Amino acid sequence: MADTQTSDAFVEFERVQKSYDGENLVVKDLNLIMPKGEFLTMLGPSGSGKTTCLMMLAGFETATHGDIRLDGVSINNIPPHKRGIGMVFQNYALFPHMTVAENLSFPLEVRKLGKAERETKVKRALDMVQMGAFGGRRPAQLSGGQQQRIALARALVFEAELVLMDEPLGALDKQLREHMQFEIKRIADDLGITVVYVTHDQTEALTMSDRVAVFDDGRIQQLAPPDKLYEEPENSFVAQFIGENNTLEGVVKEIKGDTALVRLDDGELIDCKPVNVSEPGERTRVSIRPERVEYNKDRLREGVHTLKAEVLEFIYMGDIFRTRLRVAGNEDFIIKTRNAPDQDRLQPGTQIEIGWLPEDCRALDA
Repeated sequence: MADTQTSDAFVEFERVQKSYDGENLVVKDLNLIMPKGEFLTMLGPSGSGKTTCLMMLAGFETATHGDIRLDGVSINNIPPHKRGIGMVFQNYALFPHMTVAENLSFPLEVRKLGKAERETKVKRALDMVQMGAFGGRRPAQLSGGQQQRIALARALVFEAELVLMDEPLGALDKQLREHMQFEIKRIADDLGITVVYVTHDQTEALTMSDRVAVFDDGRIQQLAPPDKLYEEPENSFVAQFIGENNTLEGVVKEIKGDTALVRLDDGELIDCKPVNVSEPGERTRVSIRPERVEYNKDRLREGVHTLKAEVLEFIYMGDIFRTRLRVAGNEDFIIKTRNAPDQDRLQPGTQIEIGWLPEDCRALDA
């Protein structure tokens, strides 16, 4: 899919393709436009093409076809060290024999900056990541989180307008990882830098990004702000890949305006929003988020379709209850309800009625 905005383009991929063997394309006809100051995440499974795109932007890989531009200038033939781009990797890539300050000073020495200017910039970069007191230490004397902050400071030290991050938090534990997500986003916003961030972690993408490009099979499947991506997936791949999702298989009976009548494989009829189905007789995969499902007569709003369901498993998860149901032949149908005094703890074997509003149910490609 193409991104058609053209005003204020800072990073541009135009019809970019990449092949390693001359036959199989790892990246297929990529069109992407980013304005200055945007935090864009490239999200997708392994082998989907997201890291290759990042490496082409950095200059470590060459596009087989198409043009990559930075601030209106084609960078296809500019070597990596002359692109003025900051990079942060998962493995930090710090020099073990240098102190923290020397690690930060190194990219400035390469750029022939004087000693006094280097020291000023190093101090400012360390203060940005709250590591001002650590300049004299070696990387081995720092924790994983501290090393990641230093790697981030090094990408910021020469005041790059564009910073690329490849799975930078992959090696950190959950709590530190979540803390660093907010730190990186705060620093990026404070400095107004443009960030291209690569991850396979959906939560990270939804938490940090202004927009997310979901990759699969070398193409962007959908490019949208996090809320739109989650609430309005454009195809089955995005619906399944982003967050938890329930699917029911069926056939489109009719389409009237913005409502599709779908006959599920067990014969039940439900109303959905037709997203990428266009005619009666088409197979479809219906998508409903677990938190949009209501259950039992007293909780079902007017206007919802109801289906019979059997409770198979109830899981207590602290802030939420996660209940697995058998619905229309699917034994992995999940509903999520918040942990509140008025919420039922549904027991396995219980027969219930469930329902949802037609606009929360999307008829996608089969």
